[in-house]
Amino acid sequence: MRLSRRHLLAASLAAACANTRRRPNVVLIVADDLGYHHLGCYGQTKIRTPNIDRIAASGLLFTDAYAGCTVCAPSRSALMTGQHTGHTPVRGNEGGLPLPAASVTMADVFREAGYATGIFGKWGLGEMGTEGIPTRHGFDEALGPLHQVHAQYYYPDFLWKNETVFPLAGNRGGAQREYAPDVMVDGALDFIRRHREKPFFLYHPSIIPHHEYQAPPDAMAEYAGKFAETPFVREDRGFAPQPQPVAAFAAMVTRLDTHVGRISAQLNELGLAQDTLLIFTSDNGAAGVFQPLVDAFDGSAPLRGFKTELYEGGIRVPMIAQWPGRIAPGRTAHPCAFWDFMPTFGDLAGAAPPSNIDGKSFAPLFDGRPVTPPDFLYWETERRGELVQAVRMGKWKAVRTAPGASLELYDLDADLGERNNVAASHAAVVVRIESYLATCRHDPPQLVEPGWKKPDLG
Repeated sequence: MRLSRRHLLAASLAAACANTRRRPNVVLIVADDLGYHHLGCYGQTKIRTPNIDRIAASGLLFTDAYAGCTVCAPSRSALMTGQHTGHTPVRGNEGGLPLPAASVTMADVFREAGYATGIFGKWGLGEMGTEGIPTRHGFDEALGPLHQVHAQYYYPDFLWKNETVFPLAGNRGGAQREYAPDVMVDGALDFIRRHREKPFFLYHPSIIPHHEYQAPPDAMAEYAGKFAETPFVREDRGFAPQPQPVAAFAAMVTRLDTHVGRISAQLNELGLAQDTLLIFTSDNGAAGVFQPLVDAFDGSAPLRGFKTELYEGGIRVPMIAQWPGRIAPGRTAHPCAFWDFMPTFGDLAGAAPPSNIDGKSFAPLFDGRPVTPPDFLYWETERRGELVQAVRMGKWKAVRTAPGASLELYDLDADLGERNNVAASHAAVVVRIESYLATCRHDPPQLVEPGWKKPDLG
């Protein structure tokens, strides 16, 4: 039994009360490496994102939302388990470290509450043949790449559907006829149609705009030839060469925006919009590895740093919530992170999450009610084999760049760009954060990464 008897009882009580008010559907869309400044509603002027901007105008835009980590897999582990990266099991970013069988995910919580659950997109928490695959962690249906290496290719010749190979015949032999993100969003739309009569949880972790940089010809047409370009070539990864990576990146983000628009339109067409909470966000900050993209779009502005770093540019992400008739348009500076999603969704579904989570529900924000900010938000990652840590405590942000290094301290109210280290003049704040750091984490379990092996498709 995946959940405790107490959790099952809570779910049963929720089901018994469901006839008084329909529990909301939840649609969670997570981009891959989309930065804080890559969307029009956050200030971007060179990339068109009309659907996401429209949703932001009619919903709640978060200015202080954070991913689970600064790289993909640990961020997704924090999202699924409701635990920050000092507690969540998957903390490495190899690409296929398996979520342990004993882990309870948000999909488990939804399913125990009677929801249909589906993931259509990148998983990143266990390759086929391990205990970490999504159909072993609460998802009734799954379509997409499991391993992060697989997820980096936009015209693969297969995806995984549940626990079997789903061939993309149009991409065999190097052909590029089936754009994987389009295939996955088609699956998401079909899931919504088939489950419109009961509450559902749809998780759509898109692979856009992570490299390789590839967009379909109709998407490229809007941006081709409009930018100064430096070709993007990564032969070590087997990526398709891209002579116009800046145009391709913009086209990818606009394609993602089209996908969000299709999902939103489907909810409206089926009369589900007022029964559905839709959240859009990103798994970490903008990637900073290809300078022409940084120069063209300034994806971290006005923040410091990029993906792989624990400065704000690596972990603060765009986030928008829409729920027509429930959420009033506006903005919120409430600090929240991926581990807060599980208790938030549990509140909405009428189901209790496990007791060992770190998250705190921000569901009252959707009704315009105040929520007490968390005392601490915590992140950790490894750089060059050494532990890097960060803490947010109110307006204060602390970063430790190596074990034993002194804490850097920034006042985010006065210094959002984290340029002025004020640790020397705020000793009491540093002491309080150091006290928290002494007890906020434990070492991760020893997980075995099986590596990515392409199945024999015949």
